[in-house]
Formats: sequence, C-alpha cells, structure tokens
Amino acid sequence: MALKVELKPGEMLIVGDTLITNDKQRARLFIQGKAPILREKDIMTVELADTQAKKIYLAVQLMYLEGDITTTQSEYLVLIEQMLNAAPSTHPYISDISTAILAEELYRALKLAKKLVEYERTLISHVSTSNSSISAIRQHLGIDGSESSGS
Repeated sequence: MALKVELKPGEMLIVGDTLITNDKQRARLFIQGKAPILREKDIMTVELADTQAKKIYLAVQLMYLEGDITTTQSEYLVLIEQMLNAAPSTHPYISDISTAILAEELYRALKLAKKLVEYERTLISHVSTSNSSISAIRQHLGIDGSESSGS
C-alpha cells in the first residue's frame, strides 16, 4: 500500500536522504517503499533546535532518517540526562522515547519526541506566566527587584 502525500505549493518533504520541494501548485504523491519520510512541519533543523526537547527531537530525527540509532546515540544520552536534571517531570516522555528507540521503532520515537517538545512548551509557558504574575505583583507593590534592601 502506498503512502499518499499531498504537498502545498513550496512545501518540502524528505524521502530517505533526499529533500524534495514542491513547485507552485499542489501536488499529490504516492510513495511506496521503506525509506523514511518527513513532511516539512516535522523537520527539525539545527537552527530551530533551540531548546533541550528540540535537540532531543533532532537527535531522534537523525536516527530515524539514517535508520541507525548509533548515529546520534551518545549525543542523545547526554541530552536526555540534561533534560531529566533540568525537568524531572519529563521522565515519562524520555522513558517512552527511549523504549521506542531500543525497539527500533524510530518513527514512533520521533512522534513521542514531538510530544516532549509540546510538553516542554507548556512548562516554559507556565514559567513565563508565573514570572509575569510575579512581575505584576512586584510592580503593584512598588518593588522592581533591582534595589537592595536594608539601606
């Protein structure tokens, strides 16, 4: 059974180690075979990997595209250790990703890594919201945080 992929104008797709960019019209492709496939919305680049979870996603993506977990295994292990130290609540996500990698279910691991990125985004937004609330309270109380107390 072929995988049907519809591409928007200008949308990119990775098939195996080949980057395909659609022209100016919608296109429908039917792809058969076992090559790894990633749509543009699922592609992580080094430039976009600006958080710990995104770096983990990138490492798993490279494993998936190469079809080889040893490609970025050592980097992955360092990244997950750093992530767990910084945010222990990510343990279930990391555990699921690692289990999928060990089972050589690399596409599944990639999808699980995407959930980790989403979870990290919620953690960051909670911190940002908390910091904004604290700033608002400080401002309301006339405390800007830059002055030292006890003068």
